[in-house]
Amino acid sequence: MDSNWLQIPKRIKELREVLEKAPEDVAQALGIPAEEYIAMESGEKDIPISLLYSIAQQLETDFTVLSTGEEPRMSQYTVVRKGEGDRFDRYAGYHFEGLADNFQKRVMKPMLVTLEAEEPDPEPVVHSGQEFNYVLEGEILLRLGSSQIHLKAGDSAYFNSSLWHAQSAVGGRARFLAIITDKDN
Repeated sequence: MDSNWLQIPKRIKELREVLEKAPEDVAQALGIPAEEYIAMESGEKDIPISLLYSIAQQLETDFTVLSTGEEPRMSQYTVVRKGEGDRFDRYAGYHFEGLADNFQKRVMKPMLVTLEAEEPDPEPVVHSGQEFNYVLEGEILLRLGSSQIHLKAGDSAYFNSSLWHAQSAVGGRARFLAIITDKDN
């Protein structure tokens, strides 16, 4: 896990305290047990990236503020050059690169995700909104609810992200574009 990711629980706690919100209230709004939220905020438990978006929403801030400690600055457009997006190495074998983190008031969150096949399958996650995955290289197995969908380079899937879901590499390294929205229709 990268050092920037380790700062996120501190930022969450500080912002929650500034807003004078009790941890129990934030946990209730997120639909998780207070003990679980407190463990995440203290850094004892990993925060799924999908939940981090919801925490940012509950704390009335942008995901970028929690992930980087900086406010997004661009309002008309932003450009991210190859390999220069904000990177998150949450755990071994699962790497995120934000592709629009510097744009204010985003309605979509595009990320480049790199998966290493040697690592164990990640735990499924659930979050509000919708998600689009487009496989750029390699193959992934998308676990979506009770379904398992094998996707190869050039394949895509669009789904309701309130379904439990997880992606894992098949047969080697894989990369895919993930675009997440916070809004349900």
